Amino acid sequence: MSIFKCPGSDLIRNPTPEEIDCPACGGSVEVWSDETEVICPACGGNVSREMPASCLQWCAHGRECVGPEKYDRMQAGRKPIMKGGE
Repeated sequence: MSIFKCPGSDLIRNPTPEEIDCPACGGSVEVWSDETEVICPACGGNVSREMPASCLQWCAHGRECVGPEKYDRMQAGRKPIMKGGE
């Protein structure tokens, strides 16, 4: 089945790099937009981040859109969507 690839999943299907600070040593670490955690090259510490909200959290076709491996990895790095002021 071929589905439309929505623009909301663009940063997942076509990842881009960003720099974040390592919480252990303060060094700059490159993290790609489809990664939830990496190892700091300076100190070997684990650098993790919460994934921003995306359509994968609610779309029934999310797993098909980005593939099962990326889908599972992305969902593991997210907090659940809060409903009705929870």
